[in-house]
Amino acid sequence: MRKVLAAAFVTAAAAYAWPAMANDGLMNIIKDPKQWGIQTGDYANTRYSKLDEVNAGNVGKLQVAWTFSTGVLRGHEGGPLIIGDVMYVHTPFPNIVYALDLNNDGRILWKYEPKQDPNVIPVMCCDTVNRGLAYSDGTIFLHQADTTLVALDAKTGAKKWSVVNGDPKKGETNTATVMPVKDKVIVGISGGEFGVRCHVTAYDTKTGKQVWRGYSIGPDSDILVDPEKTTDLGKPVGKDSSLKSWEGDQWKIGGGCTWGWYSYDPETNLVYYGSGNPSTWNPSQRPGDNKWSMTIWARDADTGVAKWVYQMTPHDEWDYDGVNEMILTDQKMDGKDRKLLTHFDRNGFGYTLDRVTGDLLVAEKYDPAVNWATKVDMDRSSPTFGRPQVVSKYSTAQQGEDVNTKGICPAALGTKDQQPAAFSPKTGLFYVPTNHVCMDYEPFRVSYTAGQPYVGATLSMYPAPNSHGGMGNFIAWDNTKGKIVWSLPEPFSVWSGALATAGDVVFYGTLEGYLKAVDSKTGKELYKFKTPSGIIGNVTTYEHKGKQYIAILSGVGGWAGIGLAAGLTDPNAGLGAVGGYAALSSYTNLGGQLTVFALPN
Repeated sequence: MRKVLAAAFVTAAAAYAWPAMANDGLMNIIKDPKQWGIQTGDYANTRYSKLDEVNAGNVGKLQVAWTFSTGVLRGHEGGPLIIGDVMYVHTPFPNIVYALDLNNDGRILWKYEPKQDPNVIPVMCCDTVNRGLAYSDGTIFLHQADTTLVALDAKTGAKKWSVVNGDPKKGETNTATVMPVKDKVIVGISGGEFGVRCHVTAYDTKTGKQVWRGYSIGPDSDILVDPEKTTDLGKPVGKDSSLKSWEGDQWKIGGGCTWGWYSYDPETNLVYYGSGNPSTWNPSQRPGDNKWSMTIWARDADTGVAKWVYQMTPHDEWDYDGVNEMILTDQKMDGKDRKLLTHFDRNGFGYTLDRVTGDLLVAEKYDPAVNWATKVDMDRSSPTFGRPQVVSKYSTAQQGEDVNTKGICPAALGTKDQQPAAFSPKTGLFYVPTNHVCMDYEPFRVSYTAGQPYVGATLSMYPAPNSHGGMGNFIAWDNTKGKIVWSLPEPFSVWSGALATAGDVVFYGTLEGYLKAVDSKTGKELYKFKTPSGIIGNVTTYEHKGKQYIAILSGVGGWAGIGLAAGLTDPNAGLGAVGGYAALSSYTNLGGQLTVFALPN
């Protein structure tokens, strides 16, 4: 094993010496602000655009330029890609793909509709969403709900190849996008609520052949760590770092799923992402830290070998998945130029790390309602450095099985779920869509059966008490200081991805269906428009024939909107979200539409 990993590190070092080997075509598209070539805007996940025709002075004049119905209801997450004069639009299950001609009023150039077994729907956690397509070298990549990864010809929609990444009969599904890096496409998997042992996999972009696979949990050879070279807060992880943190064989059904966002640094050749909750949700059934669930991973793109890891919520007791995006920035901190990684975790803490070394620099609450922990220990001499200081009153493990622990903040869907934040290099601020929600949580003993839910907890959710009464905030955050700069209250969680632009405008959507534009410096609302359905998609911008456009998918759903999306009425359904967001039905309804905005001619 050691020889194999040593060889892998040599290979990685050689690859780092040749940055030109990266996917130059995609990287050129990403650098062109007229196009939107990757779901996250760029490899760094900044969701920032250099376009500035639409700016703080004129955004109030935006008008609807055109619309497109996807023909599918339920939750529309992600956003369109714009490659040249073609827009690529996706849908939730059954994951239809449309290629639209921007030169011809959005005429459908081709349509791809996969044939999937509808039995995959009840296996999917938290709605039938899909976070979007990816593009590389003339190929559109679709990762279907049933885990089939499909490569389509970008010009014709013809299938080039497909490969199956998991088995829905075991609870393995997909909701995430994928990320092309060099000659590989990086793919995750869902299923933590079904006892799936999850992984990240790299497939060859030309053939679909598996190149490497790194599990979140298990033996060193499975999780692709080198006990002596892979570090955790600057120290080697040591032999069997994951196995030692689990009792018996629980790790084999231990979760750690990888359904969030991915980022990539061509200079370090590292792929960054987070792993999700350990299984089950009943912490009494899995003593230990449950490594490496709830972890930020930095893996070599060529070999998959982890350079460093950092576990944010050891022995998770609240379902605070660590899958949210890792935003890569080069900023000054304490007078020094630093290569930073900023992560807004479900657990309510905003983390800033050195993305080269994994050194933890900042860990502060980005919602004052967070109460499950007092702080993260930042004393480097402390044996608990980097660990959250858990409050006993809100510890579901300490309170025990069949005890309803009340008033935990945030709720299981976190202070922020997958809805991605944005960063503006002009202001140096991060713009974060958040949930302002708390919960009561009662764990119970549960048995594992392959393909059946393996949760072991009941929940109820409600707005954070002693606050503005709403369930969300949209905030501006200083990652070097760990401080909220400004905060805008919202009646419901902000479940849409943000977009920051060089025009000093930040866009986001609301669950009621509003597209909003605010001043990036002050947060002042500059524009809003009510779309036909709740927005859980991510705002996108592009330029066509010299004109800037803003695009957003609307279609209520996701975890917060699961009651509407799936027609559920039991308040405890949707792991408590149905009751928590019951009032949403008074503001919006099911839909599936792309709305594109522009300034008047």
